[in-house]
Amino acid sequence: MHRPPFLALTLLSVPALFAQDADPGRLVFETRCARCHGADGNGGELGPAIANKLRAHTDADLTTLIHQGLPNRGMPPVPVSDAEMGPLLRFLRTLEPRGFVRPVVRRKVETTDNNQLDGEVLNEGFDDLQLRTPDQRVHLLRRVGARYREVTSETGWPGYNGDPGGNRYTALSQITPANIAHLAPRWVFTLPNTGRLEVTPVVVDGIMYVSTSNECYALDAGTGRQIWHFRRPKTPGMPGEAASGINRGVAVAGNRVFMETDSAHIIALNKNTGELLWDTEMADWRLSYFATSAPLTAGSLVVGGVGGGEHGSRGFVAAFDQATGTEAWRFWTIPKPGEPAAATWRGKGIEHGGGPTWFTGTYDSELDTVYWPSGNPSAEYNGDDRLGDDLYTDCILALDAKSGKLKWYYQTTPHDLWDWDAAETPIVIDTTWQGQARKLLFQGNRNGFFYVWDRTDGKLLLAKPFVRNLTWARGIGPDGRPILNPDQEPSAAGTRVCPSQDGATNWFSPSYNPATGLFYLQTFEKCSVYTKRDPGQWEAGKEYLGGSQRTAPGDKPERILKAIDVRTGSVKWELPQPGPAVSWGGTLATATGLVIFGAEDGSLMAAAADTGKPLWSFPANQGWKASPMTYLFDHKQYIAVASGGNILAFGLVE
Repeated sequence: MHRPPFLALTLLSVPALFAQDADPGRLVFETRCARCHGADGNGGELGPAIANKLRAHTDADLTTLIHQGLPNRGMPPVPVSDAEMGPLLRFLRTLEPRGFVRPVVRRKVETTDNNQLDGEVLNEGFDDLQLRTPDQRVHLLRRVGARYREVTSETGWPGYNGDPGGNRYTALSQITPANIAHLAPRWVFTLPNTGRLEVTPVVVDGIMYVSTSNECYALDAGTGRQIWHFRRPKTPGMPGEAASGINRGVAVAGNRVFMETDSAHIIALNKNTGELLWDTEMADWRLSYFATSAPLTAGSLVVGGVGGGEHGSRGFVAAFDQATGTEAWRFWTIPKPGEPAAATWRGKGIEHGGGPTWFTGTYDSELDTVYWPSGNPSAEYNGDDRLGDDLYTDCILALDAKSGKLKWYYQTTPHDLWDWDAAETPIVIDTTWQGQARKLLFQGNRNGFFYVWDRTDGKLLLAKPFVRNLTWARGIGPDGRPILNPDQEPSAAGTRVCPSQDGATNWFSPSYNPATGLFYLQTFEKCSVYTKRDPGQWEAGKEYLGGSQRTAPGDKPERILKAIDVRTGSVKWELPQPGPAVSWGGTLATATGLVIFGAEDGSLMAAAADTGKPLWSFPANQGWKASPMTYLFDHKQYIAVASGGNILAFGLVE
């Protein structure tokens, strides 16, 4: 909550105050609203601050809100007449912050290595100070008597999965099975006015960057104290999950923080100040596009994708110059008529084909290849107007990082009728395969199969089910295509199919431990009843589904952490979790032999990597929508995760 500084208020002239007192809009506000929200809109005894939220709402939004209230959140309808509403809205606009957040405070401090730092105080506590010097460098300081010690940051987490190859595996070794019982919360940061976060924190040079829709916070990674905050209003009228405020994170390279906005823009911020450096539109949101996931850095480029498959948008992957935001290349997941892949679409479905690219891909710097997962076709439960395989939906796309040209692809679910997009993390791994060193790509797919490919050419080496409830196919044939079972398509009466629409797994992060040779992922054992309907005419901003799905009656869904032997595809161990199987927390593997994950009961847990034996848990009591990460800060290892509207950071307590 931001309150206008006292100095700014004292600079107001007496005549100006009298003029404001005579403002009819102010009089309406003071008599109807100020009791709850304060006379300056910065919060009162009975209600929250509203001044910092006004820019996110149009006058029409505010009119509706005032007339209807928010009864389920304690705000009653406010009786404001049409004649009073205009002056009230004009007065509300005068309460919006004008960019002045707080006075700049400068400080000179002596450091323990006998240097002197002179800079702007960004934040401070009794024992810590965050200072930005004129060269824009942020110094994270800890008090030692009358002086300050500058904190070092040894190992960060620069992108969504830490490793650009997608593997949430850490070589950090302080947290072990022997001391995991001493892991405890070290700090908490709450992102105001947010729902359940899906973000993975990113840490570079001791600064943690976390995001929600159109907002990014920079935090001291050792204390959680805020350094800067970037915000732009949410876009009204957004379709899909963008309307709910989802954002899964940022990427950092050089001096820039990259993130996607709800309206399908990609932007770059100065990592030390939060200043907007550039802003590039990837697609027009009015055509049912949006963006929610973290970008991926690849060489001098930053790569992003878009959502909107459930709304009939045409998917693509695009890369942009990190320095300028200029588009370098674009690969469309739905071909144009006349292109070779268009022959895999028969009917008019290709006109609004889907194939969204909403989830973060992975990158192999040695091969200079981006591996990007694509989403399902639109009209997903009704394939009558898109007969054929529907390329390039439900694919792993191997794209040349410099040009965006397709090197190879593999389609996991041809002619998808069950919404099983391939948007699960493909992990880049170098290891031996049948006695030979090989460059591999692993994925646990939503359709229930675990895949291993040679990532140099896309050759399929292994495909095996990893869930018990799998009815749609009886295997993957020598040609790499699924061997379909009969009577598994959606129908007007409803067809029970396994796995469910949520998938055998989903976008929550897997991990791989090279010492155990095991691939760890959270799985669902559940089924759906799929119903087929006429999708009707496509309209921008509206869902284009061709049916619906619901949980199969009589089933008892399960959430199970599984460890898969990557050389055989067999499940070595499993850890069932009590609960309704609705959480979406992923995994983190450690070199010390731990798997850390968000459990179904709302706990953050650690299990033994070789056996799955539970070793530790912390009852966060939240339904997980995010996966854990780790970093080393001031010689101490931390584990951080988004839980509800909070970022929780854990460390060892001696």
